[in-house]
Amino acid sequence: MAQMIFVNLPVSDLERSKAFYQAIGFSLNLNFADDTSCCVVISEHIFLMILTHPRFESFATLPRADTQKSTAALIALTRDSRAAVDAITEAALAAGGTEPKPFDDHGFMYTRTFQDPDGNVFEPFWMDPSAIPNAGS
Repeated sequence: MAQMIFVNLPVSDLERSKAFYQAIGFSLNLNFADDTSCCVVISEHIFLMILTHPRFESFATLPRADTQKSTAALIALTRDSRAAVDAITEAALAAGGTEPKPFDDHGFMYTRTFQDPDGNVFEPFWMDPSAIPNAGS
């Protein structure tokens, strides 16, 4: 079995979050959904479990972070091109997300940052490994 990742995120409004993640191009797996949680499919091996605050807190061993006031995690996702980085970020902004800082362009790597409506931070990026300075040395 291929290794998979499930990132659990607390959300204050499950329906709003489901609509947000669909608006940026992800799908929902409703086989893993109820009125407190939903599985968001990013790729064949990457998933978000969006959980209402009480549901998230039932799993967590420490208090839930207030992602409107502090960063709990930076979720970096590869994209196939600079244009794809821009497309997902623009979709996030149109769906109610925010862009807390300007893009970073290092030539070989291009990244933008957006926050979902709950303040969870995503950093879509494109990278050309062959163009990395000192690659292979």
